[in-house]
Amino acid sequence: MSFFSLDFSRKKEREVERKLRANDREYNLSFKYATNAIKTSKYNLFTFLPLNLFEQFQRIANAYFLFLLVLQVIPQISSLSWFTTVVPLVLVLSVTAAKDAIDDINRHRSDNQVNNRRVQVLIDGELRGERWMDVQVGDIIKLENNQFVTADLLLLSSSEPLNLVYIETAELDGETNLKVRQALTVTGDLGDNIDRLAAFNGEVHCEPPNNRLDRFMGTLTCAGQKYSLDNEKILLRGCTLRNTEWCFGLVLFGGPQTKLMQNCGKTTFKRTSIDRLMNVLVLCIFGFLACMCTILAVGNGIWEVNEGSQFTVFLPRQEGGNAAFCAFLTFWSYVIILNTVVPISLYVSVEIIRLGNSFYIDWDRKMYHAHSDTPAEARTTTLNEELGQIKYVFSDKTGTLTQNIMTFNKCTINGKSYGDVYDYSGQRLEITEDTETVDFSFNPLADPKFLFHDHALVEAVKLENQEVHAFFRLLALCHTVMAEEKNEGELIYQAQSPDEGALVTAARNFGFVFRSRTPDSITIVELGEQQTYKLLAILDFNNVRKRMSVIVRSPGGKLSLYCKGADTIIYERLHQSCSKLMDVTTEHLNEFAGEGLRTLALAFKDLDEEYFSQWKQRHHEASTSLDDRENKLDQLYEEIEKDLLLLGATAIEDKLQDGVPQTIEQLSKADIKIWVLTGDKQETAENIGYSCNMLREEMREVFVISGTSPTDVRQELRNALTTMKPDTAEDTHFLQERTLGKGMKAIRDEVVNGEYGLVINGHSLAYALECSMELDFLRTACMCKAVICCRVTPLQKAQVVELVKKYRQAVTLAIGDGANDVSMIKAAHIGVGISGQEGMQAVLSSDFSFAQFRFLQRLLLVHGRWSYLRMCKFLRYFFYKNFTFTFVHFWYAFFCGFSAQTVYDEWFITLYNLVYTALPVLGMSLFDQDVNELWSFQHPELYVPGQLNLYFSKTAFFKCALHSCYSSLVLFFIPYAAMYDTVRDDGKDIADYQSFALLTQTCLLIAVCIQMGLEMAYWTAVNTFFVLGSLAMYFAVTFTMYSNGIFLMLPSSFPFIGTARNTLNQPNVWLTILLTSILCILPVIAYRFLWIQLRPTINDKVMFKVRQAKATPPPPPRRTRMRRTSSRRSGYAFSHAQGYGDLVTSRRFLRRPAISRSSGLTPKGRTTTGFSPMGRSAGYSPTGRPQNTKVPEVEVTSLQMYRTVRDPVF
Repeated sequence: MSFFSLDFSRKKEREVERKLRANDREYNLSFKYATNAIKTSKYNLFTFLPLNLFEQFQRIANAYFLFLLVLQVIPQISSLSWFTTVVPLVLVLSVTAAKDAIDDINRHRSDNQVNNRRVQVLIDGELRGERWMDVQVGDIIKLENNQFVTADLLLLSSSEPLNLVYIETAELDGETNLKVRQALTVTGDLGDNIDRLAAFNGEVHCEPPNNRLDRFMGTLTCAGQKYSLDNEKILLRGCTLRNTEWCFGLVLFGGPQTKLMQNCGKTTFKRTSIDRLMNVLVLCIFGFLACMCTILAVGNGIWEVNEGSQFTVFLPRQEGGNAAFCAFLTFWSYVIILNTVVPISLYVSVEIIRLGNSFYIDWDRKMYHAHSDTPAEARTTTLNEELGQIKYVFSDKTGTLTQNIMTFNKCTINGKSYGDVYDYSGQRLEITEDTETVDFSFNPLADPKFLFHDHALVEAVKLENQEVHAFFRLLALCHTVMAEEKNEGELIYQAQSPDEGALVTAARNFGFVFRSRTPDSITIVELGEQQTYKLLAILDFNNVRKRMSVIVRSPGGKLSLYCKGADTIIYERLHQSCSKLMDVTTEHLNEFAGEGLRTLALAFKDLDEEYFSQWKQRHHEASTSLDDRENKLDQLYEEIEKDLLLLGATAIEDKLQDGVPQTIEQLSKADIKIWVLTGDKQETAENIGYSCNMLREEMREVFVISGTSPTDVRQELRNALTTMKPDTAEDTHFLQERTLGKGMKAIRDEVVNGEYGLVINGHSLAYALECSMELDFLRTACMCKAVICCRVTPLQKAQVVELVKKYRQAVTLAIGDGANDVSMIKAAHIGVGISGQEGMQAVLSSDFSFAQFRFLQRLLLVHGRWSYLRMCKFLRYFFYKNFTFTFVHFWYAFFCGFSAQTVYDEWFITLYNLVYTALPVLGMSLFDQDVNELWSFQHPELYVPGQLNLYFSKTAFFKCALHSCYSSLVLFFIPYAAMYDTVRDDGKDIADYQSFALLTQTCLLIAVCIQMGLEMAYWTAVNTFFVLGSLAMYFAVTFTMYSNGIFLMLPSSFPFIGTARNTLNQPNVWLTILLTSILCILPVIAYRFLWIQLRPTINDKVMFKVRQAKATPPPPPRRTRMRRTSSRRSGYAFSHAQGYGDLVTSRRFLRRPAISRSSGLTPKGRTTTGFSPMGRSAGYSPTGRPQNTKVPEVEVTSLQMYRTVRDPVF
């Protein structure tokens, strides 16, 4: 942790421009740049004790008990021994310090693990293995394939042609798509020549450290020439090198100054809302304590003046003492006596309860993920009850909601749908893990991981259905995938998007294997025959076109254009002869979209040689034009992409994690709002929103905010506001009665008719988060049922969370799995990390972690709700029993001359909170539950009271204080009246102080134990033992301490000799105990009965259902695959980036020339007749298994019903 002076100097000397020189450590050290070591820990060996104690004494109660300890060492005012305070205080401080030390040790281990990774650094003309923490700005380092990037680097050279490298940025932006970076030619020529690299002395001038992941500005000066640097030449820390044998880079930023660490946000000390409320209440209690002590001190002064002079004969005053001085001393004496209104055992108990509830999360087998061997883990023990109050959940998409695995599920080809499985009666079967899969053993090049269940499609391929062949040929040719074949037949596809990879893999398994490519050719294996197509043009994808096309020449010389894209876009460009096929395909697309699948239409056309030659010339002119190049190219693309012939459509499932739709539905029923913050493109995010039931067709409208200027964004937000609430006013959305302090107003909840969704992209969000617009954005978003922010940076994620925290009086939770989610996780009240495929950064920064998003509903609806309920019951009961205990002292002061005499035996005062009432309240706080977990899932609305703070609030606290006041009056005056002028059975006087003290404390303990029984909703053997055992312990200890033997051992410490046996053997004493107990609990029972009858809560209603069901849990809901019935289709199935086609045709991506390979398939004969059977022919099944028969909705026996596709090869 930095000293304040250092922090001040750093802020004063803010870096404006970074200057560095390669291979010159002495020059670079003069600027005092940060090293590459990172530090997320808070303490070290020397600062731990002072800093930790400083943090702990920021808790008001701890400071109060320290002050109390000082008072108790003053003999004139101390009426209790000093050890009654110091022992519990030291215990609390020690337990908390130990817990904080363990947490920080784990952070140190994590830091050491990262800092001690090894990397090759070029030092003194040779490569040396160095630790990451020892790397300096200006060093040249060597990275190898699959290594993490050590620091923010300027790429110098690589093993790939044209100095390209491929990186995966999952930990930065959540995307697993490969990105391409390219070095400058001047540095690329250095290659891996160590001597030339060591002699390189280029100077870099660039921007200072910042958190912008999408931009970089700088210049490289080398050999007197200046070269421009941008983001395409930078490798950021957190990326992973892929498919690149080696590369060299120059360190620009290290450690805390890297863009990854700049986006991580600050580690803040998180407190629960109950902790914050407790601080306020403790201040109120201190004020109330001061009032009571003042009243009693004034009473003592009056008593000394009026009555005290009569006692000076046998109770002389000290020298200099007078009534005022006695009153002053009495004030501080009562501060000590009445300190039990806030006993330190409260904080000991709170820590134990939180620890116990944390263990429940760690031990929960239903949150254990067997596949990855990952249990749930409560990484902090201070936030459990906050899990029961969550109002907003901010979730990442990739790796959190989805597995980032695309699967080719279904397709429609020439009007016939494939992918469903039917039984012999034609009924569609649900596909499960046990459903039989298609056997691809006929294809040696098939991907063994690919699964498909409809045998009809592979039979159509084997029977040489021309439409099916053309369909898969298009998928094998129309893409920008790169193939890698290290061993013969072992193909590895590197796709820019996982959905494009899924389509090419599907074609591969069905016999159309993409094998290799050059800038002007694509080699595929078609059913065993290797074919090389000449690649003439790639009409690349962008967000406006929503399609991509390739123009190829077949081995037979035929020119063809293959196109795939959004169905709405493709349909506009189809030939009119496809109208009937288009209608049938549309029905299939609606079915696919209803299941949440991402659809893509496929079409093609044959091209005329003469026309294409002219078009190619115009294309070349447009592509080299300096003016309006993009519009000219778009016009050419529009011209050639028309009169297409429809082949069919694909349906890809972006596989959600198990149980995501059900979890989101359950959380929505619990009135928890879910916002998705993702780095993915808008189309992909929307598709997932529909797949997981966040966005629904039933919504009145889904607003898309995509403005490119502040004015546009503001107008779009206000249009959305007006649509949802036409009569809305400008300034009516603030809470008039509540503010958040420092002049900040809280935004109130607004009710709108119907459900709405909001989708906003990163550029628009940057404007929306500006001070002048943030309230409009927040108000609009809070009125929507679902919010999706796409293309957002890690820092924007944190800013959105901070905005909600700032203006909404609600508890937030952020959940993610990658390093790009760390800042969001740190910013939220609760951070949850998912142990995913993107490293452990999110888990290391989180408060709770588990393996699957679906466990979130159990964490919140079961563990969170129970923890909150238990903590609130604990606090209500704890304050009740201690206020009641303390108020009896207050009433007694009026009968003891305000002398600060205690009404109870001193040993009872010491043991009341530590022994007699500790275990029952802990038992309730660890085991109690209003309903079991199945009923909690059955009724998610049980979660709502926690969001509204209904179980414990200032109102509940004052009700508790009033209840305690009533009970203390009963507990003091009933025994007082019963003992007044009373004699025993044998005629001896019983009305002495010791007998009264014993009777009062016995009535108190029994009354609070009965009250405990009324609070508990779930009795266990442990709870019963604790309650009855505490009463038994009280009587055993009382009779022991009041016995003759103990008195003879220590007469001064045990003065109540014989009191227990002489008092508790009288019938009138037990009748008094019974009467007092009844009078204490009678109003409670009456109040609860009337409240349940007149204004039952959701808990009362559900518990009534439980009793009606005779405490038998409802049957667990069946986990079925949720199907949507909407007609909404995705605009485009790809999370694709613009410009990738240019890279493919520019010779920039190639490794080395592809060698001629033998095909992996035996050539199949082809039919030369005009007949190409669809599906099965005359019951023939090449698989030799019973066929899946289907009653077709559309007759497809004749190929001429739509059209016949000619094989462009022949």
